[in-house]
Amino acid sequence: MDTYHTQPAARATRTTVTAVSSSRRPALVALVLLTLVWSYNWIVMKQALRYSGPFEFSALRYVLGSAVLFAVLLLRGESLRPPPLWPTTLIGLAQTTGFQLFVQSALLVGGAGKTALLAYTMPFWVVLIGWLALGDTPTRRLWLGLAVAAAGLVLVLDPWHGLGSAGSSALALAGGACWAIGVVASKRLFQRGGTSALSLTAWQMLIGTLAVIAVALVVPERPIEWSNWFIGALVYNALLASGLAWLLWSYVVERLPANVAGLSSLVIPIAGVGFAWLVLGERPTWPEGAGIILIGSALALVNLRRSR
Repeated sequence: MDTYHTQPAARATRTTVTAVSSSRRPALVALVLLTLVWSYNWIVMKQALRYSGPFEFSALRYVLGSAVLFAVLLLRGESLRPPPLWPTTLIGLAQTTGFQLFVQSALLVGGAGKTALLAYTMPFWVVLIGWLALGDTPTRRLWLGLAVAAAGLVLVLDPWHGLGSAGSSALALAGGACWAIGVVASKRLFQRGGTSALSLTAWQMLIGTLAVIAVALVVPERPIEWSNWFIGALVYNALLASGLAWLLWSYVVERLPANVAGLSSLVIPIAGVGFAWLVLGERPTWPEGAGIILIGSALALVNLRRSR
């Protein structure tokens, strides 16, 4: 009798787990593509700032990125009606305006590599904000993964040799917090239903871009040098880093738990370290290498499906 009831229950459980795993697989593929685009973009941005000020570059990339996303909306025949205005405005001001302005300000006085890694403290902010705002109580496995990732991030940052100016570090951390607010607000909006990832990405970027343009018009910067390399960097950012990548990110946030999506994004700055090594010859120190291994272990701990 017990066996009769246990076997169907076990089959139902396996079916449910398989279905959940299958539903997450496209989001994980999107996360891999996103990692390649965004991690390499740190190198593109670093080299692009030889030819432009950071705020004007950000304004140009997001103007073009917004145009790309709205063109995709039209080609797909989706409605141009904006998502709920206030949540979308919050996401745009946090995820596009706040993140970019804080990070670019940090880059003015701090190192690009350390700024990028500090900005990617976003997952830690996501866990805290998601816990308070969405009631996403972290599991023991997530807490363990978060602790291992935090230890790895400390090794990568190598704080005992200095993080640069305190102001630069604070700006980069503020950028990560703004990004986290955008992630959690996006998750809450998706949970309400009726909003597509493409529509939300396009409208939040447009709203955030308007604020970035305002700052670029007010803050004096060096004239843009319209070289072939700068134009190529702008195209990369418009089509891939600002257009396709943010669409992939919204898709990932929609399909994966906010805390898992946030922690998984830690692989992006680590991949950026690898690209910097290959392209720019910036070889990681042994603490950075140990930190990369710890963060990779944390990602595996969070993302690998449980055996039962």
